[in-house]
Order: sequence, then C-alpha cells, then structure tokens
Amino acid sequence: MRPFFCMGGANAFTMKKLSLFVSVILLGSAVMAQTSAKLGIKAGLNVSNVALEPEVIDKGTRLGFHGGLLAHIHVSPQIGIQPEILFSGQGFEDNTNDAEWKLNYLNIPVMIQYMFDNGFRLQAGPQVGFLLDGKIEGDAGGADVDIADDLKKIDAGVGLGVGYLSYSGLGIEGRYNLGLTNINDVGTNELRNRVFQISLFYMLDNAHKSKSR
Repeated sequence: MRPFFCMGGANAFTMKKLSLFVSVILLGSAVMAQTSAKLGIKAGLNVSNVALEPEVIDKGTRLGFHGGLLAHIHVSPQIGIQPEILFSGQGFEDNTNDAEWKLNYLNIPVMIQYMFDNGFRLQAGPQVGFLLDGKIEGDAGGADVDIADDLKKIDAGVGLGVGYLSYSGLGIEGRYNLGLTNINDVGTNELRNRVFQISLFYMLDNAHKSKSR
C-alpha cells in the first residue's frame, strides 16, 4: 500500500533547476581541473524527514548513514569550493501507518565555503541527488513495498552548514539539506526531502598539518 499517494498526473522535473545544478557542478569541476584539490573522506549521521503537502499523516524522523569522498579547492585564502559524492540514507517514519520509508540517494553537493583563520568555516551550495532505491517497510501488515518507480529519480536541493577543521586534518561539520524537488511522481501529494547531517571528515593532504608543529 501507498497510504497517502493520491493517483494523478505526474509532475515533470523542472529542466531549469536541473540545468542550473549541472552548471554549478561543471563549474566546480572546471575549477578543480585548474587548481590543486585536497581530497578527504567523510561519514556521519542523517536525521531525515520530509515536508508533506497536504499533511495527511503523523510523520517522524528517521536515522540513517551518509559517507563518501570530498575535494577541497582554495579559490582564495578565505574562499573555497568543496564538491562531494556521498551515499545518503534518508526517508521518514510514517507513525500513522506504523511504517518506515527508506530512501537511498547518491548525493553530489557543491559547497561554497568561507573559511576563518581559526579553522571554522561557513558553507552553502546546491546539491543534486540521484535515487538509488526506495521502499516502505512495515506497511500492509509487515510487507515491504518497493516504491522506487513512484518517486522522481533526481532531487535538487540546497545545503547550509558550519564546520571546523583542526590542524590534525580531522574535522566536524553540521549541515541542513533542504530539498526543492517534489519527489512524488505518481500523484497530487507533494514530498520534499529534509535532512540534517552531522559528519566527521578527514583531509588526506599533509600541507595544513605543518602548522601544528
């Protein structure tokens, strides 16, 4: 069962949004090609939910995992660009139907960062997510339901966050990802991803570590 999907005409993904986000990614790639990029790894916790219109069920947050690779590119001493590629386990709890929505994405955020001299950094930027799979667990008497075909395959959003990088190369980051795309592809109800992330990351280069000696 799909407890609140109302069958109707599918909303086409806005090509202008996709073009904008692809352009930003290509811009970041072009900068990376001309600049020495510093690589890193990151992983952490997702606290995810969705914005639902109309609000026809009682929703709760779902805990998940994210992890992957990042590249940090200095444009100036204070400005950086950080493209990432991350697996992200998202979704929400449907408390009304005692079910859990599990939505797995491959996300590609491109963060623009302002870096302070003390290691703190502010960041914001676009994100494109590619749906890997989606299912509802626990609905209809415990049966799992595959809903990947009912969801849009591309999710555009923006991320806002703050982080800190130590001289050791280890850092911590908090980020809120705001989905802009209505990911429901089968009806009139609108679903938009909402994900808070807390991450640990580690930069693999040694250049900044010399400052601690």
